[in-house]
Amino acid sequence: MIIIVGLLVAFIAIILLRPWARRQCRWREDRSRRGDGVRHVCVACGAETVLPEGQRPRDCRAPRP
Repeated sequence: MIIIVGLLVAFIAIILLRPWARRQCRWREDRSRRGDGVRHVCVACGAETVLPEGQRPRDCRAPRP
């Protein structure tokens, strides 16, 4: 019974974290250009996004091949 509960917890954690959606993006805040929000640039794929102050990107925004 404890094995089933452990597997269920692991499955839910994987679904919530969605590692396949991140695609190894590493977001950096670009402080050189400030506008209506905070600009973030991914150093792995070059994707850019602007978010409100205090938020961080969670998913990869790069175009899929």
